[in-house]
Amino acid sequence: MMTADLDPVTLEILRNQLESVAEEMGQVLITGAYSPNIKERQDCSTALFDASGALVAQAEHIPVHLGAMPDAVDVVMGRDPEPGDVFAVNDPFAGGTHLPDVTLVSPMAPDGEIVGYAVSRAHHADVGGSAPGSMPSGATEIYEEGLRLPAVRLVAGGEVNEDVRDLILANVRTPAERRADLRAQRAANDRAEERIGELLAEHGDRLRRAFDAVVAYSRDRMEAEIEALPDGTYEARDVLEGDGVTDDDIPIQAAVTVDGAELTVDFDGTAAQVEGNLNAPRAVAKSAVYFVVRAVTDPEIPPNQGCYDPITVAVPEQSILDPEPPAAVVGGNVETSQRVTDVTLRAFADAVPERVPADGQGTMNNLIIGDRRGEFTYYETIGGGFGARPTKDGMDGVQVGMTNTLNTPVEALEAEYPLHVERYALRPSSGGDGRYRGGLGIERSLTVQTDATVSLLTERRRTAPAGVNGGEDGATGENRIDGETVAAKVSRAVDAGTTLTIRTPGGGGHGPPAERDADARERDRRDGKVTDE
Repeated sequence: MMTADLDPVTLEILRNQLESVAEEMGQVLITGAYSPNIKERQDCSTALFDASGALVAQAEHIPVHLGAMPDAVDVVMGRDPEPGDVFAVNDPFAGGTHLPDVTLVSPMAPDGEIVGYAVSRAHHADVGGSAPGSMPSGATEIYEEGLRLPAVRLVAGGEVNEDVRDLILANVRTPAERRADLRAQRAANDRAEERIGELLAEHGDRLRRAFDAVVAYSRDRMEAEIEALPDGTYEARDVLEGDGVTDDDIPIQAAVTVDGAELTVDFDGTAAQVEGNLNAPRAVAKSAVYFVVRAVTDPEIPPNQGCYDPITVAVPEQSILDPEPPAAVVGGNVETSQRVTDVTLRAFADAVPERVPADGQGTMNNLIIGDRRGEFTYYETIGGGFGARPTKDGMDGVQVGMTNTLNTPVEALEAEYPLHVERYALRPSSGGDGRYRGGLGIERSLTVQTDATVSLLTERRRTAPAGVNGGEDGATGENRIDGETVAAKVSRAVDAGTTLTIRTPGGGGHGPPAERDADARERDRRDGKVTDE
């Protein structure tokens, strides 16, 4: 196969070199960051775009970051970027996702001419707002959630814009940490320009042709995968458990239509924009759909714009998936994205049931602890059960859906913060029973050693992750403060000595429990995965 007059061997070499640049960017960012959320949990993503703004290569980091990055690049391209500039953006209504995710976009011009853009996105543990961690559970306006950056020049012509930098640092609780993490992002983008310069010196104009070629290659493969799916329309529906203001269920509905080599996901019937903070920008819905389509087709297709070109995402205006400002949105990126993933996967289960697992935990279990003096801000998403698969059990204690972070190691957590880990363990019997058992949830218990503010943004506390094909549901999650069960979404001031316990949901089971292999049941009992058999 010849693409843009590049032979297959050359194309494969150049594709891998471009993806290596994106991966190296991520390593520079992770190793250079100061905050545990980036250096330990790796809550960040990096990617390369061509001069037209098309995604060319990405590191396999955070799904909800990566699918939404093109919107940030589009916004920056409208600001007349010049070589040596670095733009910072986090505005969910102009290229961002939610305010803690700060994106830096840098034109790459190693020879003076812009050949593409280096992009890094990282979740900053605090960007101001009404509560430490910038994720207040009851927010009703984006102004409560932190500082909003509409694509501003953090660096202009190679020189740091000190006014912009100082404005950012004056509006966050942990300015030294933010300064260091922004430097790490800039270093990642600089490394990309350096490496692209080396590839231009080696390959010349072939590199520019490769930008188009790798996108075309992925598009061809994705179209072939979609065409192999059975034509038809497949629907699914689920709910979010309140928006932090009310406890009313919020429906998310998806219809997946396969028509030849084209695929449309339509969210007609999804709830209107809500008062609380579970509103999600359209880019977040697109990210979730792109992730699911890659998962149910061929995840080995090189991830770039070509993967997404055959996919159309239709979202009702003024809905929870396309809110108007000044809507609060911080929970949309982390929780609504998970439910969009769940319903899109469920819809695909009617088309290709052999490829789709039971429900995973369906939440990121966001835990934020900080003090108003700005001495520390701790942020964590906590793993849970992966849904049982058509041919094997679900995984225990992992991140699922739209996040792909690590945990904060106990040693690092206790060294960095005034927190003490009381318990960190799998939850026995939390995975749904079935021919294949759902993965186990986690119990994480922390004692706060100073007066602080705690915020929780969680889901699946009353609606269990569903089993499929006769499999049982996974266990719901539970939040406790000093033994008292609290709501799924809550912000509360706590005293020193308070203990927080988060029990995360398990995954749903797959197939009738009566068909589970006897040896597998004995292994479950021996390994302590169940306590009631």
